[in-house]
Amino acid sequence: SQQVQRILQRYKDLQDIIAILGVDELSEDDKQIVARARRIERFLSQPFYVAEVFTGFPGIYTSLEDTIDSFERLAAGEGDDLPESAFMYVGTLDDARKKAEAAAAIAAEKA
Repeated sequence: SQQVQRILQRYKDLQDIIAILGVDELSEDDKQIVARARRIERFLSQPFYVAEVFTGFPGIYTSLEDTIDSFERLAAGEGDDLPESAFMYVGTLDDARKKAEAAAAIAAEKA
């Protein structure tokens, strides 16, 4: 989606400011852009079959429609409540939500 491209481009534009001043000096809107861009970047790590040997994660098939839907939902802020780590090696936004819930349940057991 073009919105995803805009988010990633704005994040790239902000890199120098972040390096010099830090994220805390950004406007609230830019902080939100940075957070979404970081989730999108991690979401790009979808577990491909050919990468199983390198990642140790089993590959999964995600349809083009599901992938586009997940990126559109991410760009709209639907994943803002999830930790960035939930987006690594998942196929869809729904998978990321399940991963975050499972991690929270494990953390609650340990507490």
